[in-house]
Amino acid sequence: MPWQKTFTLQPRSKGCHLVTKEVEKNIKEGLSGCKIGILHLFIKHTSAALTINENCDPDVRKGIVD
Repeated sequence: MPWQKTFTLQPRSKGCHLVTKEVEKNIKEGLSGCKIGILHLFIKHTSAALTINENCDPDVRKGIVD
């Protein structure tokens, strides 16, 4: 069953920030009883972006390359 919610993330300074917990908290209601599905996240800001990194290395946020 389709489910939609609009929410606002807490303000942050410039930089790369983890927002996973905040997003999970806001969409928890829509996830209840859901076994499979697709999540679409849309950010209404001209100078912001979302990236998704599954099981990423923490060094990704620091820009460290060996």
